[in-house]
Amino acid sequence: MAHVLIIDDDEMMCEMLSTLVRQIGHSATCASTLQEGLTVSASEDVDVVFLDVLMPDGSGLDVLPRIREAPSSPEVIIITGFGDPDGAELAIKNGAWDYLEKPSSIKAMTLPLVRALQYREEKKARKSPVVLNREGIVGNSPSMMVCIDLVAQAANSDVNVLITGETGTGKELFAYAIHNNGPRDGKNFVVVDCAALPETLVESMLFGHEKGAFTGADRAQDGLIKQADGGTLFLDEVGELPLSMQSSFLRVLQERRFRPIGGKQEIKSDFRLVVATNRDLDRMVKEGQFRKELLFRLRSFTIELPPLREHPEDIKELVLFYTAKICERYGTETKGFSPDFFEALDAYDWPGNVRELVNTLERAIAAARQDPILFPKHLSPHIRINVAQTSLRKEAPVGSGQREGDVALLKELPHLRDFRESALSEVEQNYLRDLMSRTGGTIKEACKISGLSRPRLYALLKKYHINRSS
Repeated sequence: MAHVLIIDDDEMMCEMLSTLVRQIGHSATCASTLQEGLTVSASEDVDVVFLDVLMPDGSGLDVLPRIREAPSSPEVIIITGFGDPDGAELAIKNGAWDYLEKPSSIKAMTLPLVRALQYREEKKARKSPVVLNREGIVGNSPSMMVCIDLVAQAANSDVNVLITGETGTGKELFAYAIHNNGPRDGKNFVVVDCAALPETLVESMLFGHEKGAFTGADRAQDGLIKQADGGTLFLDEVGELPLSMQSSFLRVLQERRFRPIGGKQEIKSDFRLVVATNRDLDRMVKEGQFRKELLFRLRSFTIELPPLREHPEDIKELVLFYTAKICERYGTETKGFSPDFFEALDAYDWPGNVRELVNTLERAIAAARQDPILFPKHLSPHIRINVAQTSLRKEAPVGSGQREGDVALLKELPHLRDFRESALSEVEQNYLRDLMSRTGGTIKEACKISGLSRPRLYALLKKYHINRSS
């Protein structure tokens, strides 16, 4: 018998889902807050979680990764009365089993539950997975664990993998982890930096050439595709692959055969393909800069790496790991850290991601020289300035002067905090109503204009009982 957890503040929905679960022979527990749901998922063996998005204490989308990382690793079915395509995308990317909009029929609720339970039974029947080799991949935050789980899935197949993410998020490390944990481990891992390929030589570098194929070709040479035979071909920054080459490479993907420049016969290469990019390939397709057919081939399996600002809980572990490596390379004693050193790192948003963090640590260690402890003063000036400015913006200065004779007037005024909250509430309500009216209830556009995240916007709309059609 499976155990299903229902996290929803709607009593009728909880009762309906509980009845459904029990009718098909399983047990159900209800939680009316996210905190209560997190406590249950952390302490009990849960197989499936029905999770509402708009809860009294926050957004279900925010805690989805934490629930997925509970000891029993439950499957999560999102249920919401505030359906939104962008919310669905966010949920699926964070590992949700399904995304359902209220009100749904009993059949619509039952089918994903049955399928999720069936999947778990089959998963339990399979033998325990081998521990993943995470060489160089540091971090255990929920968002990172989702990516690592995807690496484990991709490594067990030969499917093409597309890794996306901002510059500096570690795309090559993840590509190597896929290679290193699969059946091609020990074979060639060939890296092709598409951004550095000279357009006049790209065909020769990829396909190779025969002796005398062009001026300067004094000997035959294998291309990078042939060098990857039996192993993995990693195309970094694939969005930079010249449009003139994309058609030829598409055929290579389909046939695993190609003809070197000047060659009379096609040769075969059995390679596994992993590609990475920090560009929006869908937009490039629309703009005619990338072939649609090639994109379909590349993203058979997609891993989207989060920027460092979205998993700051990994910063300390990253700092400890890379500081030890840097000190070992320099031949110095491993450094210690002052508490405010980590506070400064946490306050910075790391636009260059992990790569920028590593460069920052190298600079700090060099600046510290023989100092055994790293302090904020060892950080580069632009980071210290950014952190200081951010801190000053968080709290506006409040005047402390008070004229004599104003005491009686102040006694009639409400407490400043109450007054501020009341005024802010009124301003927020007016702004949100106007925002929903001007955007026609389109959440994506509303987030873009307001600068709010989807979960925060949902929470405010629910707080003030504002409909998207307002």
